[in-house]
Amino acid sequence: MRKLLEPLANAWVGIQTHKLRSVLTIMGIVIGVGAVITLMSIGRGVQEQIISNISSMGSDIVTISPGATSERGVWSAAGSATSLTLEDAEAIAEEVPYVGVVAPYSSSSVQLGVGGNNTNSRVMGVTPAYQDAYNLEVAQGAFLSEYNYQSGSKVAVIGADLADTLFKDIEALGGQIRMGTSIVTVMGVLESEGTSMGFNSTDDAIFIPLSTLQQSLSQQRTSTGDHVVSSIVLTVTESAQTDNVVDDLTELLRDRHRLTAADEDDFTISSMEELLSTVSETTETMTLFLGAIAGIALLVGGIGVMNIMLVSVVERTREIGIRKALGARERDIWGQFLVESAVLSFSGGLIGVAGGWLVSRLISNAGLMGSTITTVVSSDIVALALGVSIGIGLLFGFLPARRAAALKPIEALRHE
Repeated sequence: MRKLLEPLANAWVGIQTHKLRSVLTIMGIVIGVGAVITLMSIGRGVQEQIISNISSMGSDIVTISPGATSERGVWSAAGSATSLTLEDAEAIAEEVPYVGVVAPYSSSSVQLGVGGNNTNSRVMGVTPAYQDAYNLEVAQGAFLSEYNYQSGSKVAVIGADLADTLFKDIEALGGQIRMGTSIVTVMGVLESEGTSMGFNSTDDAIFIPLSTLQQSLSQQRTSTGDHVVSSIVLTVTESAQTDNVVDDLTELLRDRHRLTAADEDDFTISSMEELLSTVSETTETMTLFLGAIAGIALLVGGIGVMNIMLVSVVERTREIGIRKALGARERDIWGQFLVESAVLSFSGGLIGVAGGWLVSRLISNAGLMGSTITTVVSSDIVALALGVSIGIGLLFGFLPARRAAALKPIEALRHE
């Protein structure tokens, strides 16, 4: 036990003897660890918020988009073709097992106006099933009904931000909106979703019956007269059957689109589980990248530790000579300086963790990032930052410790 405590005691004496130098050495580590904690907590908070936003749309959602066909080795973007139809959606609802609601929709950009207020917005032609697919909550009024869809009613449900933009201090419910050359009546206003972190938000969208959109705007049809839609969204009743549902959808759509075995799919099927997995991996990489950038500050702090320890070796050369003359071995001297370096780094790491946590809380509570991001300081981030700080201390303390241990006793005693 004494052999373990003696290097720590000697290191503590060295730190106490040169308080100012020790504080300046620690500051480099404090800044580095604090930066790692802060940036990684922001990255982890962004990751959790994105995943939460996606999950709120429903983890059982499968989306079918047109396109992704191969032409001369070049893949077109999903959604750039016109291969999906309303009739495809009806066939899916009838023939594919483990499918809950099926919600085909079409989207377009349109100029909206109320009095002197005008804005460009995304108009979504949907069926009543769209609300169930995406778990949309209505703050005022009601969502589109089956009657509205079947009759092609000129009614609309609008997002919270769009209601504020067009109606300002006027009651939106029951108001009329100019939509191109048509007039639609607001029958509902959706709950605000807030920031969507890059994903389509309903806050600035307007929803009308798909049948109304097909009548109001020039909608494409296939050569057989089927109604083209932008995408088809559906829910899976049993999550374990998602892969089987995707296989059945592929087989059904290939058959309906008369694709041969040599033809590529003219549609893209993606599940929310796949999206969550991809986003999680991507944001985790981003978080590590942020940590690596902050790690540069730790590296600079480590160089500072090495420089200070080298100066310390020079200043304490006579002390080292006396200790060696009294029987201290090279490993004792080596251990003293290495432990002193590690203690400085660990102390700086602890203070840096506290500082990083405090800054992260300020960012989260005060909205310093200009959004509602909640930073997350998890145990693995703290362990990583402390582990790296100790490693930096040992790594950059090795050379000074080795130099001190290699000093000859007689030469050390003659040093002035």
